[in-house]
Amino acid sequence: MPQSRRNGLPAYKRIQGTILKRLKSGQLKPGEAVSSERELARIHSVSLMTARHALAGLEREGLVVRRPGAGTFVAPPRIHFNKLMSYTEQMSGRGLAVSSKLISLSMINTEQEIAARLALPATSGLIKVERLRLGANEPFAIETCYLSAEEFDGLTLAPLDRVSLFSILEHDYGLEIAHADEEVDATTADPHTARLMGIPHGSPVLRIRQEIYSTKGKVALYVLGLYRSDRHTLSIRRFR
Repeated sequence: MPQSRRNGLPAYKRIQGTILKRLKSGQLKPGEAVSSERELARIHSVSLMTARHALAGLEREGLVVRRPGAGTFVAPPRIHFNKLMSYTEQMSGRGLAVSSKLISLSMINTEQEIAARLALPATSGLIKVERLRLGANEPFAIETCYLSAEEFDGLTLAPLDRVSLFSILEHDYGLEIAHADEEVDATTADPHTARLMGIPHGSPVLRIRQEIYSTKGKVALYVLGLYRSDRHTLSIRRFR
């Protein structure tokens, strides 16, 4: 059998699989060096071009960073927004330990624009939940969620710093989430955001406004998220 294939897998895929296994097991951590093209070619008995192809594929996926003259290193973890999931699900899917810090939890009735987004009367009572979202103990995002206080009575007593909000809404309130309409743009970190996320004031952040719908066709919650642009990727497929 040619050396380029084993068990039906191209050689570059086998190399990628080996590196991915070390990433998932924690043997390779963000910032640590990955074996060079020459080392990979020797270890796997393949050409230098095949090893280079393997690393290039991992770089396109945002898993490694190649620095000319220095080598290839494990990239800082990034989250890909390509499916409607809770932040806990997104982070877990990337093999990252997820945690949250509750910044504020309050009842408000002065956010007329947000009440309108939730198809509620202008002065309706809303629950506002602001949380700092962390991955591997590193700040990744600030998410502020707004929900109807009447529909989700008792939510303020839930352990929102330890449990996924989606999970609570689904299990405790019977909410079935269907889809989200999103507005995405770029902005800069104000002093409050910069301090919480540990980034310089004025750093670029990705801002996503979400109207999340239930299977009944009603907007169940509105979410304003500010995400570190160096830790998140928005992937879009376009058709012609």
